[in-house]
Amino acid sequence: MTDLHRLSIRELSEGLKQAQFSSRELTEHYLKRIAKIDAKVKSYVTVTAEQALVEADAADAAIKSGNAHALAGIPLAHKDIFCTQGIKTTAGSKMLDNFISPYDATVVAKAKAAGLVTLGKVNMDEFAMGSTSESSYFGATGNPWALDHVPGGSSGGSAAAVAADLAPIATGTDTGGSIRQPASFCGLTGLKPTYGRVSRFGMIAYASSLDQGGPMARSAEDCAYLMNVIAGHDAKDSTSVDKEVDDYVANLNGTAVKGLRIGIPKQYFNVAGLDADVKTRVEESLKKLEEMGATLVEIDLNMTEAYVPTYYLIAPAEASSNLSRYDGVRYGYRCENPKDILDLYKRSRSEGFGAEVQRRILIGTYALSAGYYDAYYVKAQKVRRLIQQDFLKAFENVDVIAAPSAPTTAYKIGANLSPTEMYLGDIYTLAVNLAGLPAINAPVGFDKDSLPVGLQLIGNYWSESQLLSIVHQYQQNTDWHTKRAAIAEENA
Repeated sequence: MTDLHRLSIRELSEGLKQAQFSSRELTEHYLKRIAKIDAKVKSYVTVTAEQALVEADAADAAIKSGNAHALAGIPLAHKDIFCTQGIKTTAGSKMLDNFISPYDATVVAKAKAAGLVTLGKVNMDEFAMGSTSESSYFGATGNPWALDHVPGGSSGGSAAAVAADLAPIATGTDTGGSIRQPASFCGLTGLKPTYGRVSRFGMIAYASSLDQGGPMARSAEDCAYLMNVIAGHDAKDSTSVDKEVDDYVANLNGTAVKGLRIGIPKQYFNVAGLDADVKTRVEESLKKLEEMGATLVEIDLNMTEAYVPTYYLIAPAEASSNLSRYDGVRYGYRCENPKDILDLYKRSRSEGFGAEVQRRILIGTYALSAGYYDAYYVKAQKVRRLIQQDFLKAFENVDVIAAPSAPTTAYKIGANLSPTEMYLGDIYTLAVNLAGLPAINAPVGFDKDSLPVGLQLIGNYWSESQLLSIVHQYQQNTDWHTKRAAIAEENA
């Protein structure tokens, strides 16, 4: 029973059904690993051991009765941006360090209904603003492949927990690459679904027109299992789309790679900051897909230079609006002994928010202010439409678009990148959120320092099944997704 963490979701599901092990045993196995290993990784903010064992016993009873969901009894970790009833939900911020949610996010409720066992809440960049997980009030999380390196962000805790085998699957959120980039940095598969595919109800908002939840796991198959649980329409979320949900697991071999047309944007492979090893690994993965029968087609995405400035006007503007609710009055952090209401607002917000969050609130407030609203925010929304049209034109000739997920591999904790350097690192991921498209990261090898490299595939709207299927078949012909960091091989 020492190697349960090496099993896939399908193997765990079959093992539970065949009573090779119980959910309690599986949950205890992961809790022991967290207790032994997570002090080095620092992926969890809150471990819910007692609740997890209660949920595991309930799952065991359901499995015994023969009336259980395929994922009943399987543990998972939730990004600490999803509200969890009775459990602290912090969004990585001092502002919410004392917030215990009175309700479950829809994603959490769906996972519970399927019988999944919550191990705890994992670390993230504060309010999902960042690409390193260093802006968290609870400190930086380490990358399991090199603990002195970042795991990416903002879903860095989710990526690190799965990569260190401290959870078999995890939920993440993606506002500008926050599932795909940490999946790339940690050698995982991570899917950002079409905007509106997964409910945002109970997901603490950063930028409401960009945020989207999704799965993070070792393989496309594992991601498909979690997507079957969390995808679907939710009346509580006005941006949720009432559209039939695929059976992502059943469709894993549903897209033929032979004859698939993969668009290669020439602008993406000429970006100044693209690391040579990243470029080489991505090109090798595309060659492999070509060997499997795909056709590579060079395309133009002419709006590439507009991605970063457009995103960093729209996202902070929405953040400025969304985060105005944290005022020291209703819930969350409240400064001590305020002199008056103005002092309460000013000190609660300046003491409760970290530097990066304050920076983005200020940028967003400026962009929305009288005299600048038309010049910045409205213009950015117009450019956003042009970016979307750029992609739709490309999809007239290709089935999917390939790109690196990030221009570099993980960098060291404390590298102290300037805000501009950090923002430019999101060049390959931002446009997908601006256009509302689905995209997936797949591990495709390592750089010279043995750090993971990721390939990003971007699909047209509602093509999650297609993306999962392509990556699944790629993973049947390669073994990058099976590679494990040394710390993941440690036994509890």
